[in-house]
Amino acid sequence: MCRWFAYRGGSILLEELLFKIENSLIDQSMCSKSAETQTNGDGFGLGWYSPPRTTPGLFRSIRPAWNDFNLRDLCSQIESPLFLAHVRATSLATVQETNCHPFRHGKWLFVHNGELFGIERFRKRLLDEVRDDLFTHILGTTDSEVMFYLSLTFGLESDPSGALARMAGFIERVARTKGVNEALWMTLGVSNGESLWALRYASDGNAPTLYYSRDAEDIFRMNPSLRERLSSDVRVIASEPVGKVPDYFVEVPQGSCITVIGHEIVVKPFRPEA
Repeated sequence: MCRWFAYRGGSILLEELLFKIENSLIDQSMCSKSAETQTNGDGFGLGWYSPPRTTPGLFRSIRPAWNDFNLRDLCSQIESPLFLAHVRATSLATVQETNCHPFRHGKWLFVHNGELFGIERFRKRLLDEVRDDLFTHILGTTDSEVMFYLSLTFGLESDPSGALARMAGFIERVARTKGVNEALWMTLGVSNGESLWALRYASDGNAPTLYYSRDAEDIFRMNPSLRERLSSDVRVIASEPVGKVPDYFVEVPQGSCITVIGHEIVVKPFRPEA
C-alpha cells in the first residue's frame, strides 16, 4: 500500500508540508495510520512544477523517504505552487528507481496507490494497447506506469476525466476476458501543472482511502507560518490526513473523481467507460 500527497496553491517550499507538520507524508512512510501496509520504505518520489517551465522536475530514489538527506535538503530549497509526492510499498514490482512514482511524460505527472489484481494474466494485452509513440517511454515494471500510458493513449492530454474513465473501463474489460472479475483497485493523482485530478475507485467498491482539505484555513492551522504568504486558493489531496486534526480533511466517496482548478474542488461520481 503506497501513500501519496498533492498540493496546489501559492508557491511554497516543499518542506512546509512534507516535513514541518505532524503526520506528514514522510511520517506516514514510517507509520501509516490508515493503510494495510504501515511502512512505505520501497522508495519515494517528488514531482514539482516551477513556472514558467512547463516540464515538471522529478526526483526519485529507492531509499526510504525518512532516511534520505538529499530529499530533506531538496525540500528545503525547492519552491513550487503545485507538487505531487509519493512513498512506495511494493507488492509485485521490483524496487528500482524507474518503478518509483511520480511518472512523468511531457507536462504530466501521475501517482497511484493500489494494484491491478491478477495483472500477470493480462499485462501483455494492456501493453499492446499503448500507442506506439508512447510505448518506448515505459521504463519500469509496475502496473501503475502501464495505467499512466494507457491514460495518455486514451486522450489524457485533451480530456483527463474521460481518458481516466476509458483507461479504467478498458482494464476491467480485458481482465474479465482472463477470468479476473474485480481487477482494479486505485486512487490516482494526475496533473498538467495547472490543475489536479484525483480518483478513488475499485472494481469491488472498496478502494484505498483518499482525502482533500476543506479549505485554506485548515492548511493554515496545520502550518500557521503559511497564513501570511498564501492566498485562499490552497488545496491538498492525500491518501490520509496530514497534520494534528484529521477532521480538517474530507474523505473522498468511493467511486469519485475530484477536479481542483484554482480554489475550487469539484467532486463527481466516477464510472469506468463501458
